[in-house]
Amino acid sequence: MTQMAYKYRIYPNAEQREFFAKCFGCVRFFYNRSLDEKIKYYQENKKSIRITPAKYKEEFLFLKEVDSLALANAQLDQEQAYKNFFRKQNMFPKFKSKKNDQSYTTNNQGGNIKFSDNNRYITLPKCKRIRIKKHRDFNGIIKSVTVSMTCDGKYYVSLLVNVDEIKSFGETNKAVGIDLGLKDFAVDSNGNKYKNPKYLSKSLEKLAKEQRKLSHMKKGSNNRNKQRIKVAKLHHKISNQRNDFCHKLSNKLIKENQLIAIENLKVKNMEQDKHLARSIIDASWSKFVSMLEYKSKWYGRKLIKIDTYFPSSQTCSVCGFQNKELKDLSIRKWTCPNCGSKHDRDANAAKNILNEAIKKAGTQPDSLLILESKDSLSKKPPLQSDLA
Repeated sequence: MTQMAYKYRIYPNAEQREFFAKCFGCVRFFYNRSLDEKIKYYQENKKSIRITPAKYKEEFLFLKEVDSLALANAQLDQEQAYKNFFRKQNMFPKFKSKKNDQSYTTNNQGGNIKFSDNNRYITLPKCKRIRIKKHRDFNGIIKSVTVSMTCDGKYYVSLLVNVDEIKSFGETNKAVGIDLGLKDFAVDSNGNKYKNPKYLSKSLEKLAKEQRKLSHMKKGSNNRNKQRIKVAKLHHKISNQRNDFCHKLSNKLIKENQLIAIENLKVKNMEQDKHLARSIIDASWSKFVSMLEYKSKWYGRKLIKIDTYFPSSQTCSVCGFQNKELKDLSIRKWTCPNCGSKHDRDANAAKNILNEAIKKAGTQPDSLLILESKDSLSKKPPLQSDLA
């Protein structure tokens, strides 16, 4: 059984929006207050403490007005964030801000989350029927739902569903190596180039103009709030464009290839370069690789990551000669001094990545169907809100 998430737009009325605002606020209140108390307790006693929503409900009666499971899930999220910090050295849990996107999660108990009127409405705990745009169907049992509101005032529900079977694309004996870049988003081992759309760069001038208008407006005014929503919509559009591009390209690669090889880039380290940080963030490499990871597991494909320091760009894919002069990134085409083969820098790198993946798997191209990827099988893929 596999868990998948399906995201849909909802259109709550004024009463439902007020209820959601209470849920968002109570979840944020409990999370921040308990986090602050945990920090202070640890500083004084050098021990951790477990805090449940029940501790605050007698003092703060408004917590009883919202879905209790929303508060319980906020507690679980906070405890998981603590575990991730201590076990994996992740970032310490942050306080929630009402300036960011708001959300809360509740669970399906006894069928209290359901669709009605030919899937035109959805019913949630403690909330009447809400109009929904169910643009795609699913077969499975709803486990939980996350209600969210973006900064531009749009509402969504993300349904976590237990799916018995995912329709397979069918096996193939094709394999591909992928070299990610900035000029071209990706170049594969077959020589295909996928242009970098640079959505942020294309919208930067318009975004800067709208943000300047926002900065000049009086705080707390209606005009400032309208302009804030306008800026948020523009950011949301850029995010949607990136997601759409990454989904379509990852789907294409997963559908056509049994084995996908890619370089394990240290994106966070690369973002420290102040000259390239914006371009790297705009490229969304991490999002794209994440999609390849969970989709490869869903559809029975194999994803192999090659070590970051593997000299894929400097090595001739024909004879294996390593040309150290290619550390100069301005060299885009070169001829191997050993065998005379002519190479495009990125296409050659993609071929080397694929060859190294086959070597790492300990097999040959004609037996790709039995390849196993430690990277893709050892980690549970993250659940995504929607598939393109």
